[in-house]
Amino acid sequence: MNLEQLENILNSKKGSTKEYPFGDDVAVFKVINKMFALVLWRELPLKINLKCLPTDAKIYREIYKCVKPGYHMNKKHWNTITIDDTIKDEIVIDMINESYHLVVCKLTKKEKNDLQHHI
Repeated sequence: MNLEQLENILNSKKGSTKEYPFGDDVAVFKVINKMFALVLWRELPLKINLKCLPTDAKIYREIYKCVKPGYHMNKKHWNTITIDDTIKDEIVIDMINESYHLVVCKLTKKEKNDLQHHI
């Protein structure tokens, strides 16, 4: 997966916005001002931080050598994935979907309503 493909997936999420609050080396993808992905886009291979359930975080780390505890993140809830040929794109997409879903589930009722009406 290359940067363009990765960004297309992240941008396809309803209400997704991209910001650079930590400098121009790190793209942060948010939904309703809540981060669901952080992309170290200048790294080769690409690296992405994604939110996950603590049990899933641990399992991913055990299965895939390219998955590590979230760099500069809460290591219980975030993983850093090096996007290389050791992990299938479909798995990374599943992890992105999970991260987005976990963030959306924690939104307030008003925020969920705002997201529902987002074009």
